[in-house]
Amino acid sequence: MRFGFVWLVCLTIAGCSFNSSSSAGDRTLTIAVEGTYPPFEFLSPSGELQGFDVDLMNAIGKEAGFKITYQNLPFAGMIPALQARTIDAAVAAMTITEERAKTVSFSRPYFKSGLAIATRANNRDITSFDSLKNKRIAVQIGTTGAEKAAAVPGAEVRSFDDAPTAIRELINGNVDALLHDQPVILYALTSGDVQGVKVVGNLLTEEYFGFPTPKNSPNLAPIDRGLTRLLENGVYAQTYQKWFGAEPLPLPDRLPFQNQSASGVSALFTTISTIATALPLLLRGALVTLQLTALSVILGLVGGSLLGIVRLSKILPVRWAARAYIDFFRGTPLLVQIFMIYFGIPAIAQELGLGFSFNRWTAAVIALSLNSAAYIAEIVRAGIQSIELGQSEAAESLGLSSTQTMRYIIFPQAFRRMLPPLGNEFISMLKDTSLVAVIGFEELFRNGQLIVAGNYRSFEIYAAVAVIYLCLTLLSSQAFSRLENWFNPVSRNLKKT
Repeated sequence: MRFGFVWLVCLTIAGCSFNSSSSAGDRTLTIAVEGTYPPFEFLSPSGELQGFDVDLMNAIGKEAGFKITYQNLPFAGMIPALQARTIDAAVAAMTITEERAKTVSFSRPYFKSGLAIATRANNRDITSFDSLKNKRIAVQIGTTGAEKAAAVPGAEVRSFDDAPTAIRELINGNVDALLHDQPVILYALTSGDVQGVKVVGNLLTEEYFGFPTPKNSPNLAPIDRGLTRLLENGVYAQTYQKWFGAEPLPLPDRLPFQNQSASGVSALFTTISTIATALPLLLRGALVTLQLTALSVILGLVGGSLLGIVRLSKILPVRWAARAYIDFFRGTPLLVQIFMIYFGIPAIAQELGLGFSFNRWTAAVIALSLNSAAYIAEIVRAGIQSIELGQSEAAESLGLSSTQTMRYIIFPQAFRRMLPPLGNEFISMLKDTSLVAVIGFEELFRNGQLIVAGNYRSFEIYAAVAVIYLCLTLLSSQAFSRLENWFNPVSRNLKKT
């Protein structure tokens, strides 16, 4: 009896050990990746993820015995995601810096790189870092290139979410230079996708890339072990040769500051200090957001009113043209419209030999106004049609023309009925202005992104951004409520009595 019990215990322990070993080998890591960064990580023509980083991480997974699930994330969102532990690691050609090492744990360095300056081929003014003074510089948000550009005296730095967008800004002539990782620029030039661009000067920095993981992550050790084996067995050299056509450069085992930890300041004090420091910049962004919203809605109201009236025209082609405009701008995403206007139109003009480009403010106002006009047109049309037909007939019997009827009889009554949906449109536009961040326009949301890219305190900053947006929408809602009461003759009479 005792022997049977001991045997049962041994079998149970062995089974648990087997299951544990099996689960260790079968564990899956969620790896963040930004598929717009050739040659490190990008999509093939068939839509498959490829690149030096991807091949290297796949090989590390085989060596270390774990499976990989890739999750697409923008570069600026990777460290916040690692802090929240919603991902296990990232492949992003991320430079190991002292500030980042306080926030996440990096693997041993796997690539040596440096920042380079790219300009248009016909540019003769920029030859070195010092010549970037007072120039317009494109960077990718949250990168070491953005940090380096911030140190240029008098420079206008424009930050974008990914490398291709920043390069397109340079091609379109909206900036004088691009600060970015040299391998990415060289790959773009040698692949033939980018023309009319050159690299000038020497490397500005010496940087090492690492795979970031959450602080003190248990996955860091197997990633390091797998990477070390690849460096020793020649697989790393083969992968490097495949993507760069050269022998790999020597890499250190560790950088001096990699193992440091953040200071032990209390979380509450850090949160308050972070928000207080960021508040002035966020409030300046809120002012820009209000200006952009007000101008876009006013222009949209003018255009939308005309479109709404045209929608009621008896001339069929005119009515169809207005309907086509409304369907297009309501049926396509505003984000796509912003890209088409800011990047697409200048790109077509460049191909036609026309030196044409938009500045960011103009492009943002045009995109938002055109989009707003489509929605306001339907509000105006519905408001006009809500007025009883008998009033138009009465006005006609009094000798008023159709224009006078619309101006003095129909539109004033319709406008009062339009105010609630117009208020909704204003509030929606207030929030939609955050989309112009994709073209580097520094409104409220973009300023929040820039702050997070520097201090990695995503929760505090985005919470402050959300509160400011909430205050703006509440104030706007109250303003439109008062405007409705002012236009309502019943409410005005009640106040007088």
